[in-house]
Amino acid sequence: MTHELRALDQAVIGCRSCPRLVEWRERVAVEKRASFRDETYWGRPVPGFGVADARILILGLAPAAHGGNRTGRIFTGDRSGDVLFASMHRVGLANQSTSVSIDDGLALVDTRIAAAVRCAPPDNKPTPAERDTCAHWLHSEVELIKPTLRVVVALGAFAWAAWWPALSRVYAVTPPSPRPRFGHGSLWAADGVPSLLGSYHVSQQNTFTGRLTPAMLDSVLSQARSLAGLD
Repeated sequence: MTHELRALDQAVIGCRSCPRLVEWRERVAVEKRASFRDETYWGRPVPGFGVADARILILGLAPAAHGGNRTGRIFTGDRSGDVLFASMHRVGLANQSTSVSIDDGLALVDTRIAAAVRCAPPDNKPTPAERDTCAHWLHSEVELIKPTLRVVVALGAFAWAAWWPALSRVYAVTPPSPRPRFGHGSLWAADGVPSLLGSYHVSQQNTFTGRLTPAMLDSVLSQARSLAGLD
């Protein structure tokens, strides 16, 4: 299984399917942010990260231009990652509270993290068409962790929407109609498939305004642990 995930990750890294995203991620990697001008940016699609026998999948939006697109690891080197991994550490899903570089020793516990879109988009806004083009990577990843996967935590409405095609493709389950609405703490569950749990995204827009607090995120991740049978 680990070998298959590594092979998938390498295939993700080589993807050039979305011209707008390819142009943007590579331009950012050359122009850089002034505070990172001496660093070599990753500038490629960012694969999933975590254990091969994950019981929890945390599904995000897309890599940040100067976060994952710089470091090569999802939610690494940016403010969103600071919030996410601090919470994961508090609830026992990560061995440390920080995520600053790809070789910083971070390890996840029973968890894998991936993005609905694997390339950094302009203005942090991938299009639904780009999500659809990228969907086969998510479906392949879910297929590989399917034997152990019990809970999907969707960070934001975009990730929430990305889960339903995966449910259909990987589990051959027709999504409910109408589809359950996203909300912080929203839960959808059915027999034989992973539960879907919603959380506001860990973006600065949400965390700086207090729309998402550390306690709110801790609560959702603690609930995910319980649903996954980890408590």
